[in-house]
Amino acid sequence: VSSGIDMALRLVEEMEGEQAAQAAQLGIEYDPDPPHRTGSLESSPPELVDAVREQLAAEGARIAERLAAG
Repeated sequence: VSSGIDMALRLVEEMEGEQAAQAAQLGIEYDPDPPHRTGSLESSPPELVDAVREQLAAEGARIAERLAAG
């Protein structure tokens, strides 16, 4: 949901200017503050990146097995 709001605010800025976008943001009281700063590879600890890659690879293998069996 927040990415949609971010996009909408960017569109307002492009169409009506920065002040209009800021006013819209204030009007909806949108003040995001994610609980973790791990939304990109660059900001995530390497051990977390490795763990997520392993989880995704394992899930991909399970899906491939189901497809092959079925």
